[in-house]
Amino acid sequence: MVQLDEQILEYIGNGGWATPKMMAQNPGFPSYEGVLSDRCKRLHYAGLIEPFHGEMYDITIEGQLYLDGEIDARHQPFPKASAVFGRWDFPPGWTAGPVKFRI
Repeated sequence: MVQLDEQILEYIGNGGWATPKMMAQNPGFPSYEGVLSDRCKRLHYAGLIEPFHGEMYDITIEGQLYLDGEIDARHQPFPKASAVFGRWDFPPGWTAGPVKFRI
């Protein structure tokens, strides 16, 4: 958890739901929608928020319990970047071949 994660949870908890675009337009958040979207994906993986339509996120029971100080985020699943974003996944059956360098 970073400070931005807590801001996101509080914003969604107070407003009922939010999108990264909505948060980026709020002066209390960074204006980078991509950063907010990535943090939301990590919070979703940890079970603290849940998407219900596209990039609209709502807080989960666990997220509300975290805000209330009832649970510790260290006990939630730790999101690895590859599990959350899938950007670094390799195709099935892919193996690294010998590496050749030319100078």
